[in-house]
Amino acid sequence: MNSEDGKLNILLISIHGLIRGHDLELGRDADTGGQTKYVVELLRALGERPEVGQAELLTRRIVDPALSEDYAEPVEQLSEATRIIRIDCGEEGYLPKEALWDSLDNFADNVLDYFNSQDQLPDIIHSHYADAGYVGTRLSHQLNIPLVHTGHSLGRSKRKRLLASGVKRDVIEQRYNISRRIDAEEETLGVAERVITSTNQEIVEQYGMYDYYQPEKMRVVPPGTDLDKFYPPEGSERESAIYHDITRFLQQPDKPIILALSRPDQRKNINTLVEAYGESEELKQLANLVIIAGNRDDIRDMDSGAQEVIGEIFLTIDLYDLYGKVAYPKHHHPGDVPVIYRLAAASGGAFVNPALTEPFGLTLIEAAATGLPIVATEDGGPTDIINNCHNGYLIDPLDKQAMAETLLKVLDDKDNWKSLAHNGIKGVREHYSWHAHAEKYIKTIQPVVDKSEPLTRMEVKRRPMLYHDRALFTDLDQNLLGNPDSLKEFVRVIQENRRCTTFGIATGRRLDSALKMLRKYHIPLPDVLITSLGTEIYYMPHLTRDSAWSYHIDNMWRRRSVLRVLHELPGLQLQPKLEQSKY
Repeated sequence: MNSEDGKLNILLISIHGLIRGHDLELGRDADTGGQTKYVVELLRALGERPEVGQAELLTRRIVDPALSEDYAEPVEQLSEATRIIRIDCGEEGYLPKEALWDSLDNFADNVLDYFNSQDQLPDIIHSHYADAGYVGTRLSHQLNIPLVHTGHSLGRSKRKRLLASGVKRDVIEQRYNISRRIDAEEETLGVAERVITSTNQEIVEQYGMYDYYQPEKMRVVPPGTDLDKFYPPEGSERESAIYHDITRFLQQPDKPIILALSRPDQRKNINTLVEAYGESEELKQLANLVIIAGNRDDIRDMDSGAQEVIGEIFLTIDLYDLYGKVAYPKHHHPGDVPVIYRLAAASGGAFVNPALTEPFGLTLIEAAATGLPIVATEDGGPTDIINNCHNGYLIDPLDKQAMAETLLKVLDDKDNWKSLAHNGIKGVREHYSWHAHAEKYIKTIQPVVDKSEPLTRMEVKRRPMLYHDRALFTDLDQNLLGNPDSLKEFVRVIQENRRCTTFGIATGRRLDSALKMLRKYHIPLPDVLITSLGTEIYYMPHLTRDSAWSYHIDNMWRRRSVLRVLHELPGLQLQPKLEQSKY
């Protein structure tokens, strides 16, 4: 129940990684990423809400000579209303999250001891990630306190990605304890009265893979953005080192900047943007293109996927002779990113996210906060962001002409540009600031605390371990596209049976061409998409490429030798360049 003054007492649990209230060691390892930043920022934001009397974050106490003594302090007070509590959890030294499972019952017991020393129990427990979900489930049962959960990432999705990368099932089990993680996630989903996600797509495509999937329990509360870091241009941006790194590529650096910022990943689809720019005389006259695609010293030292992406971009720049119009600096620091957005905004430019699939789209929110209008793929997070902020346009990421026309629409009309920029700044403050996040968060959990919104639980039960016990694979052009009426019925049957059926498509088309046809004919993305005459395999929901298959067929592959041999044979003709690939 609420405290005597009617204010909420909220308990957050985030066990793994390195958590403290200052100087977060982000990127130190796989466990010190976005989740640690999120839970600390959420704690601070809750402490500023008038509805909250106390908010605590429980994490693991770590005593390790290789780490700061901060992580061994039992209590770290952040404000009058907020503090971090560190609880002993088995071994004192720092451990990766995969090695913590045997210690979680000990952690839960120590949390109960901590509660016994307090005057008041929390009104709600909010667990973060599967390990905290395991603990939160037990505390919720023992103390009769409602549980709220945020997964951050999910075991079933991770297992699919690892299998796609060539890791064997027994190695995944041994290294990641993946079955224990998935079991904990299932149990948590069965107990939690609310599950908080970042996007609607996350609810359908990721949680939908679970037995205890109950969408009526799930609520979208997008994470906040640091508005002290991402804000509109001040006028000093041109004094920065990154400005000079960018403008040394450009003949006319004062033109508006079309900005793309992502890691060099085929799914980010940056090369299609370069082609759209190269094929539009109006865009080339009107604006410069700036591509920030990770950091590189020597392209030859990058992994093969990044090499391929960067190589394609450079070849396209050369094909369309875009020298002096496109900037592609080799390096940037994290602190440069807000400045790059502000440079583009000050130039009257636009931010483009042409990704083939985009679960959330944090860069879109960051760009919007600086007053930079956005053009983004009509998928997942961008749909939610543009619907909330009204600061840009959605595009088919494979339609180059539409992409160019949409960019011209943003850049050509100055009054519209100003309106989009204003809407973005306002929309981020309203929907994606930490203040907005905390406000929506409170509205989400208050009915659970008050029991004012009764939850109708569906009957759920675990399925056998073999989740998909049947598979249907089909060609695209020869089988699916011949009869529109039959296609509608086929899609309906597939969608009704997705929980037990693996749906696959095999096609001679390249990935971009196949995706274009799927969009055109409203065919749902398959679980497995085999493209380029069987040389590339992708898995949903994030188009994860089967790198093990790529390594397999790459063995002793010599494209030039094959071309040389086939060149002598009569009657053979190369496909157009757009349909060719490495294999």
